[in-house]
Amino acid sequence: MKYSFLTLITAGAILFASCQSKSQTENSANKDSAAQSTKTEASTGTPVDVSKIKVADAKTILARKQVPILCYHQVRNWKPTDGKVGKDYIVEIQNFKDQMKMLADSGYHTILPDQLYAYLNTGAALPSKPIMLTFDDTDLDQFTIVRPTLDKLGYKAVYFIMTVSIGKKGKFVDYMSKEQIKQLSDEGNVIGSHTYDHKNFKKYAGKDWEEQLDKPTKKLEEITGKKMTEFAYPFGLWNAEGIPELKKRGFRMAFQLSTKRDEKDPLFTIRRIIASGYWSPKTLSNSIKNSF
Repeated sequence: MKYSFLTLITAGAILFASCQSKSQTENSANKDSAAQSTKTEASTGTPVDVSKIKVADAKTILARKQVPILCYHQVRNWKPTDGKVGKDYIVEIQNFKDQMKMLADSGYHTILPDQLYAYLNTGAALPSKPIMLTFDDTDLDQFTIVRPTLDKLGYKAVYFIMTVSIGKKGKFVDYMSKEQIKQLSDEGNVIGSHTYDHKNFKKYAGKDWEEQLDKPTKKLEEITGKKMTEFAYPFGLWNAEGIPELKKRGFRMAFQLSTKRDEKDPLFTIRRIIASGYWSPKTLSNSIKNSF
């Protein structure tokens, strides 16, 4: 399968509709919650050794209280050309800063995939009010705006990279360079795979597995010097048939949006909610409480 630079036009348009699986609330009726206020390696930022962790059964994982996970795309001020739908995926700069301040003032502590993996499988303690911040699609503003904002709060995040756009200037948005992606990784953030050009995961067949998973994984591992173990589904869309392909390639967790988690493979259908550009910090706070 061959791609040309014209793919970037599609990628740019996708940014206004990317991950458009509409958020639905899966209220947690979970009763099993780890003692999250205990100070442990997971809550002090010390790397968590997950190499010896045995994957728990699905029932055990599903019984644990879900950790709130937010999904962001563009962080920039709205333009007159931005449509109604597009604005849902574009959080204006001051609003984003206010949202992050709200999280910090509310006592939320960011966690990373190693901590989430250890918690879901073993019940390992997390910091009080854990939350995960994720950013999709490689947008440059995630480096120029998001990174310094999070740094001031001592927050870390997960960046899901769409490799077709690395270092490019798009019609609607510019993208991060290889050097910027490596810097994010070196500074303690986590880089994850978000395919080559955002093709719908549910439609993969034949060479798609190589083009959308193998090649992007290799490229990101070359950039960061680290193994790719996290994956985010384009549009949040997934199917059970494709999960074995992710496992076969060494992925240990995959992130969708707000549909119900798979009863057999909850680690590969971890829920996120899109932080809408229309939401105030208060609305975001309420959405976190109501969705997880």
